[in-house]
Amino acid sequence: MIEYIKSFFLGIIEGITEWLPVSSTGHLILFNEFLNNEGSFLASDLYIYVIQLGAILAVVTHFFHKLNPFSPKKTSEEKRGTWDMWFKVIVACIPAAVIGLLLNDFMENFENWQVVSATLIIYGIAFIIIEKLNKRTTVTEMSEMTYKKAILIGMFQVLSIIPGTSRSGSTILGGMILGTSRSVAAEFSFFLAIPVMFGVSVLKILTYKGVIDWALLVTGMIVSYIVSMIAIKFLMNYVRKHSFSAFGWYRIVLAVIVIGYFCFIG
Repeated sequence: MIEYIKSFFLGIIEGITEWLPVSSTGHLILFNEFLNNEGSFLASDLYIYVIQLGAILAVVTHFFHKLNPFSPKKTSEEKRGTWDMWFKVIVACIPAAVIGLLLNDFMENFENWQVVSATLIIYGIAFIIIEKLNKRTTVTEMSEMTYKKAILIGMFQVLSIIPGTSRSGSTILGGMILGTSRSVAAEFSFFLAIPVMFGVSVLKILTYKGVIDWALLVTGMIVSYIVSMIAIKFLMNYVRKHSFSAFGWYRIVLAVIVIGYFCFIG
């Protein structure tokens, strides 16, 4: 029963942090270290990544009309625009797919609080600096996204294979550096997650050598789906009125707390 309660809370953490630029994987790793879950299925690489499928399904649900090229409510031109967007998403996923496959096993060595804390601080500072310096916005609609920008944002996504980086954080930062508005960068980041996380989940399931506790996994996925629906709406409303600087400061403060805890208490 205790394991299901833990999975419930992990689902909440995943649902909130998957779409905010604060690193869901990093939070799950830290939460497991706080609870001393080493050796538990909840701390396994498979659980930490596959639970994110619940959050991905929330994106598909929330943006279903925008993502659906077969929608009868769309004109022929809108359907072509949707297909074009999907092609850009697929192109942008190629760097992460190639490098992720090559480094999948190697990066498991970096799933610890030291690495997560370091990346929380590095990208926290990056968010604060880029928000202060980046005033040039040339892409305010998804239709204005070029294939060149898409592939470059995909290169930024590769950075997220390091625990604590944040997949949404790295792609949103990349989009803003390349001149996209916050809302377009956030949306494109959400759409990139769909093929990437489905692919990662399949890879983790196929390469997992232990026994999969499907009941625990599905519990976390369902909770993360429900919470993600709320988090996505919050972030899309937030970015229209505010900068990402607050998330940068959050990352830094969290890292300081984590370092202090494990160095002096844990």
